[in-house]
Amino acid sequence: MLSTATAIERLKGGPGRRAVLARYLRRGLETHISLPLFALLLLCAIWILTFRFIASEREVANSAALESVHEMGDTYEAQLARNLNGIDQNLKMLRYAVQTKGASGALRSLAANGLLPSGLVFVVSIADQDGRIVASNPPAPHIDVAGETYFTYHRGNPNDLPYVSQMLRDSANGEPHLHFTRRIDDADGHFAGVAIIEADPTYFTSGYERSRQGEHGMLGVFGDDGVFRAMRTGDRISWGQQAGAQLMAFGRLRAATASAWDGHQRYLAVRRLNGFPLSAVVALDRNEQFVAVERQRRAWLWAAAGASVLLVLIVTLVCVWSWQLSRTQRRIRRAQETFAAAAEASLDAFFVMRSVFDANGAIIDFVIDATNERAERLTGLRRQVLEGGYLLRLMPSYRDDGIFDDMVKAALLGGMREAEWRGGTERTRNTWMHRQVVAVEGGVVAIVRDITERKRAEERIAHMAHHDALTGLPNRSLIGDRLDQAILQAQRKRNCVAVAFIDLDGFKLVNDGLGHNAGDELLKVVGARMQGCLRANDTLGRFGGDEFVIILSELGDNPMAITPLLEKIRQAVREPVQVEGQQVQVSCSMGVVMYPRDGVDPTTLMMNADAAMYRAKELGNNNFQFYAREMNASVEEKLVLLDGLRTALPLNQLSLLYQPKVDLRSGRIFGVEALIRWHHPEHGMISPLRFIGLAEESGLIVAIGDWVMRTACSQNMAWRAAGLAPLSVSVNVSPRQFEETRLVERVALALRDTGLDAASLELEVTEGLIMRDLAQSVGKMRELEAMGVALSIDDFGTGYSSLSALKSFPIRTLKIDKSFVSDLADNLDDQAIAMAVISLGHKLNLRVIAEGVETEQQLRFLRENDCDEMQGYLFSPPVKAEKIAELLRAQAQQAAAPERQADQERDHVATA
Repeated sequence: MLSTATAIERLKGGPGRRAVLARYLRRGLETHISLPLFALLLLCAIWILTFRFIASEREVANSAALESVHEMGDTYEAQLARNLNGIDQNLKMLRYAVQTKGASGALRSLAANGLLPSGLVFVVSIADQDGRIVASNPPAPHIDVAGETYFTYHRGNPNDLPYVSQMLRDSANGEPHLHFTRRIDDADGHFAGVAIIEADPTYFTSGYERSRQGEHGMLGVFGDDGVFRAMRTGDRISWGQQAGAQLMAFGRLRAATASAWDGHQRYLAVRRLNGFPLSAVVALDRNEQFVAVERQRRAWLWAAAGASVLLVLIVTLVCVWSWQLSRTQRRIRRAQETFAAAAEASLDAFFVMRSVFDANGAIIDFVIDATNERAERLTGLRRQVLEGGYLLRLMPSYRDDGIFDDMVKAALLGGMREAEWRGGTERTRNTWMHRQVVAVEGGVVAIVRDITERKRAEERIAHMAHHDALTGLPNRSLIGDRLDQAILQAQRKRNCVAVAFIDLDGFKLVNDGLGHNAGDELLKVVGARMQGCLRANDTLGRFGGDEFVIILSELGDNPMAITPLLEKIRQAVREPVQVEGQQVQVSCSMGVVMYPRDGVDPTTLMMNADAAMYRAKELGNNNFQFYAREMNASVEEKLVLLDGLRTALPLNQLSLLYQPKVDLRSGRIFGVEALIRWHHPEHGMISPLRFIGLAEESGLIVAIGDWVMRTACSQNMAWRAAGLAPLSVSVNVSPRQFEETRLVERVALALRDTGLDAASLELEVTEGLIMRDLAQSVGKMRELEAMGVALSIDDFGTGYSSLSALKSFPIRTLKIDKSFVSDLADNLDDQAIAMAVISLGHKLNLRVIAEGVETEQQLRFLRENDCDEMQGYLFSPPVKAEKIAELLRAQAQQAAAPERQADQERDHVATA
């Protein structure tokens, strides 16, 4: 259950949440964060005030326009009222004159009394009851107006109201005029005609003031029918437009509205004219009234925009500066914290030191201002002692070993100085250290690291780089360096140097038979024995594999002087060695050269020593040979053979011979072994013993072996196609071939491409080859067995395979090596070995074949001891494919002879 305090703490957010909140609040108070927020508020205030001021200006302009238009409306209403009342008074006087003086005398009477309106402005007319104009001023043609709206109106309406027509044009007056009319009745009250006053429309819009109303203001008069009688906009006078609903409403408009006649936004003042079916309109164009306001609005907007841009620029510059400053401060703070944490956790010792100057400004010491725990361990002094202490007082040895001078140079010249040194105090005598001294303001920072382990590792690496990992002896690289040094020393002292190139005889058998561990153990023992025979200033190195090199320096010019030492080494190597529970014995072949007699440079000396070593091999191993110039001929011969071997296959210089295999019980040929031969264009027939080793070393054996397998399989199919008895063909597989990853695939392709069945192919491998990697070898052999390919062990008995391993091999045949067969007639040991192999093979259900059978005695022994098969010169040497065909045909004829004789005897009996 959670405690109450814990629950409350969680509800409040907990200390972790408060810490996060506090961190964000601190970040929010930083200038580059708070200033933009303040600037944003200031920008909002600027624009809010700007827009509010603009809105206020608009409101003031709107009120002023409304006030102005209504003032003008009142003025215009008064003006029109006076004009219309004057016209109406004239209409009434005209009617009265007609009623008293008659139509013909009314105008003269009014004119005589000065009561007739001016003919320049008005046209006064009298129409009788039939609609004919009977009098007019100014005089005009008498026309008929009976069809006019005003005449029709008065004739049909007995009321005493004036009538105002729309703009009319008649034959008497070509210009449109407004007709103001009143009904004239006779003494009996019957309709007697119409009094007419015509007025030009400009008379009613002459009060238009462009200075106040602009180009798009308006003065106008419209009737109750909603049609304008007169309208002036700027200099243009018009009539007949529809007034629109907003004017007909006669309300007091508080805002500009769109005019029905042209769509302009205008402020309108409408006044109803008493006594007439007319209304006066005054209008001010909104855009013209707001010109000053818009100009002011643009000015305010530009001012606000300029202020905003300036504010943004200033804030941006300040924020960038503040951000850089804040980042720098955070970096400094983080660096300080990191330095403090790293200094305490670091494996390096830190010393922050302040320079101490004398009166002349020279640095005479350093005061340690700060250090870390590692420095305490390194110096053995507590931090309280180190911090505030003088460097040379605490570590006086630094003045003598140059460390202090190095620090002074760093402080004066700047940059970084570094060096490695071994400690000089009792505490650090066996300690290697590395220092970095960096100049800082007012002093230096020294970083000291204990590199003792690194130095030891470098020594180990250097030793590993120049010494053999197995034996600990100098490797090829160090051998070359030692030989260079020995030659230089011999040149100075004018003496000689001997170089012996050593190769172990029989090492490969031990390594292949007993395994790599046994081979490694043997190399270590032999190396130690040879080392024990040498002087301290001599060099023994492992050149690679089972090859060693000995460098003997400070010798005289007599090569025979080192013969006892070489013999001692040979005998030491020859002594038996106990490895893997077995006693083995190897020997060595040595090639010896002398500097400067046999070469003046390391390359020549090593090449000639190698040639001398091969000469010792050719002479039967277990000896040493001094170099002679003719030895290089053997090396050159190998190079010539190798060069020719590269083109032997493409130039069809290789061929196969076949040696029959014979069943010892039946005497019949049951198979052949394919043996390769090389017909060199210059050297003639070359034995496989001379070129197979070169092919194996160079890697050419893979391609050559593939060719041998395909050629042998194709030849076997050719024999079958010729109708000869089926037989198996055996092909030897070299170590390089067997180790090749695609061996099984290559065998399968050869069988598929030639059409030979797998049971008719046998692969011969040596037991030493199998024992190199037993698991991998058995795996490949089982894959081949699964395909149906037969396997046999060649040269059985010459290796070191164990019986437990032998029983796991998926093989069908054991081949007794010819070295045991050659002396089989006389040598009891060879007889015992041959009998053991035959018995072992039969016990394991394997067939046993003996190779190299050349005498009847050997044949007799093998038959008596139940050997299964044989091959050798006693029956046939390796021959061409055509000879094999002849042997098979002869064997077939021999097998058919008894059958023919029996048939003849049966025929003879039947005839008798």
